[in-house]
Amino acid sequence: MRNASAVTEFILLGIPHTEDLETMLFVLFLSFYIFTLMGNLLILLAIVSSTRLHTPMYFFLCKLSVCDMFFPSVSSPKMLFYLAGNSRAISYAGCVSQLFFYHFLGCTECFLYTVMAYDRFVAICYPLRYTIIMSHRACAILAMGTSFFGCIQATFLTTLTFQLPYCGPNEVDYFFCDIPVMLKLACADTSALEMVGFISVGLMPLSCFLLILTSYSRIVCSILQIRSADGRKHAFSTCSAHLTAILLFYMPVVLIYLRPTPSPWMDATVQILNNLVTPMLNPLIYSLRNKEVKSSLRKVLYQLDFLPEQR
Repeated sequence: MRNASAVTEFILLGIPHTEDLETMLFVLFLSFYIFTLMGNLLILLAIVSSTRLHTPMYFFLCKLSVCDMFFPSVSSPKMLFYLAGNSRAISYAGCVSQLFFYHFLGCTECFLYTVMAYDRFVAICYPLRYTIIMSHRACAILAMGTSFFGCIQATFLTTLTFQLPYCGPNEVDYFFCDIPVMLKLACADTSALEMVGFISVGLMPLSCFLLILTSYSRIVCSILQIRSADGRKHAFSTCSAHLTAILLFYMPVVLIYLRPTPSPWMDATVQILNNLVTPMLNPLIYSLRNKEVKSSLRKVLYQLDFLPEQR
């Protein structure tokens, strides 16, 4: 993947227009990062420890929690390292790795949200056939498929970016290596590659979003046919958390990659929300309105001595 290039390392300049705010940003982002890891780890422990939660929906939620722990770990450790006053340099291989794993985990989550929407579609529209359609084998195939296609997409985007020659400036005007900022440093015409990358980055989320929209259109039609108000309320409540998480995931993607005129400061702000805040909020979104998850979480916290025993 690496070509004959004079550049052996890049310098991460960080978030634009945040000079002299390093200490405050370090404390803030470290807090976000710790809460993200802790929250998603607790969700994992709650689901694994409760046999009632060993269902397809929570199986996919487990995978989402794993992705949400690794996703911010792609860029946050290095960002926290240089915010603490250390070197901003990142090796060529490290930059390639950042870009690959960022898009691998991001694409995997995108496919995973689509699979989770399909799971809710089957559960609500075909409840009697749910256990047959969403068998253990089907769930395993769908889960592996999200990672497989995420890997293909990330490999394509990474190869597209780093097959270009990098022989001049090496200062990355961002807090991690991403496609738009890396293309600016290339010593070649990138207009054709920018168009291909724009189509690729835009087409995949759009396809997933349309599939999710199709699933939820069918779900809404099925819910409206339920006669009892309690039944409709329960059906909507099982989908509300997923819909909230989808909105939090897709809005930054549209703002960062699909805007015609990029703004470095705006992109960095939205990217921080996408990298740190959304993964931190997902455990809250999926647990606050879910009695089973909250009950299992309490048991886990009691076992870890974080909560007093119930009398």
